Amino acid sequence: MYDFANSGYTTVVLTAVFAAYFVGGVADNAPWATMAWTGALALSSLLVMLTMPALGAYADLRAAKKRLLMLTTAGCVLATLALARVGPGDVALAVAAIVLSNLFYSYGESLIAAFLPELARRDSLGRVSGWGWSFGYFGGMLTLGLSLAYVMWAQGQGIPAAQFVPVTMLITAGIYALASVATFALLRERAVPQAQASQQQGLKASQARLLQTWREARRFEDFASLLVCAVAYQAGISVVIALAAVYAEQVLGFKQTETMMLIFLVNIAAALGAFGVVTLLTDGNHRIGIMSTGLFFVLGLVLLMRVNVQRGMAAADAEAAAAAVAAA
Repeated sequence: MYDFANSGYTTVVLTAVFAAYFVGGVADNAPWATMAWTGALALSSLLVMLTMPALGAYADLRAAKKRLLMLTTAGCVLATLALARVGPGDVALAVAAIVLSNLFYSYGESLIAAFLPELARRDSLGRVSGWGWSFGYFGGMLTLGLSLAYVMWAQGQGIPAAQFVPVTMLITAGIYALASVATFALLRERAVPQAQASQQQGLKASQARLLQTWREARRFEDFASLLVCAVAYQAGISVVIALAAVYAEQVLGFKQTETMMLIFLVNIAAALGAFGVVTLLTDGNHRIGIMSTGLFFVLGLVLLMRVNVQRGMAAADAEAAAAAVAAA
């Protein structure tokens, strides 16, 4: 249900509606517009990288995943509501709201994923994750479908984008908030606070836990390779998602409803986006920008070839066994 709730944010805000509106409406097709859009998403990604490890360590130490998930969900919903106040020329407000909403969205993605080992057997983690991801598409389709219906009506009434785009932000925030209620009503925090949490302050203990993880990571070669592979894949996917609507309208000449229909059909969940430097260096050539993303998929494939799942699981089992012996 949480995938169902937050997919509308990625589909409507990051991909189908607000991205193109920011470039063409808020920034008035300025030469730096695409760079500003991708720069805002890149900044939020950087903030996630700097803060998420400590937040995750704190959530594990204090068994606070659900509490933090509620806070980050509220943060994303409120920041999305702030996007409804963005009009032509409000670049600073738009950037601030995008950075915050995407930051809180990313926090929520990581926190909800952390529940997976508590809900699924070890050999079913990927299957259960896939169910959630697949079901999330329907949430994205619902949010985008309602937004598309309203936009088509608004355009028929002669209402400009500066007035109908904010309404789609309200629709997105509303569905996100309402659909997530099921998660908070049904999902239980099965983890328990760890012993050292009662002996140290939360932030200090979280930082110590993070430092320990960093030092031990070198023993898990396959896990490290998998993470680097995921970074490469996510980079390519994020660029496509962040610029799909911009490319459709700026290069292919799509209208707003045509772009939304395109995204409705593909309905790909979006994440963070950047790599706008290419369009800036090529005088706004979006074709080269899109083509350059292929390099990330090639790099991800090369890195994935290094991953040995069985070897990685054996290393994790050995570490767990050693920890159990030490504790005894």
